[in-house]
Amino acid sequence: MTTNPPDDAGEANPPAGATRWHGLMAVLGTARKGVDRLLGWLCIIVFVALVVIVAWQVFTREVLGDTAAWTQEAAQYSFVILAMIAAAYVFSERGHIAVEILIEKLPLRSRRAAAVVIELIVVFFIVAVFIIGGLAVAQNAWHQSLSSLPLTIGQIYLIMPISGVLILFYSIVQIIGLLAGVEEPTPDTNDISEAI
Repeated sequence: MTTNPPDDAGEANPPAGATRWHGLMAVLGTARKGVDRLLGWLCIIVFVALVVIVAWQVFTREVLGDTAAWTQEAAQYSFVILAMIAAAYVFSERGHIAVEILIEKLPLRSRRAAAVVIELIVVFFIVAVFIIGGLAVAQNAWHQSLSSLPLTIGQIYLIMPISGVLILFYSIVQIIGLLAGVEEPTPDTNDISEAI
């Protein structure tokens, strides 16, 4: 059995392909790919809808001389929904803002521990603000009607706890991956820049 050469901190990396909790990681990897695919398609659909709504708004204003009343609210709330879905999708790719200059100077084991602590802070924030807070806001605004759409503000605000649950899922998957040794403590910036 061969092991990888020591990393920059002098610690030996685990053997290639050797992971703890192989079955669990396989199931989580499959679930993550499915959720990624769903979110990717949702982002595309909402973005296309947003473009169509704005194009229709411009057409009715400039060509017909009478702006469709529903387009303003539809565009605003479509943008909010797109931002929340895209935030969850970016979290999956670990493309969110991170300052890694101090973490990268630590040994591998300390980097993994710091990454787990950071993910636990994210979990606390997501549960407190997005899920619990988002549900409270949606409940408070549940009966507030929109002037030009057949929805209520509370129904649209449900995107916040839904996005929170998705980010929570990704965060838990990343914590398990860190503990299993298959997830890197810091994302590979080359992979992120290639995706952009």
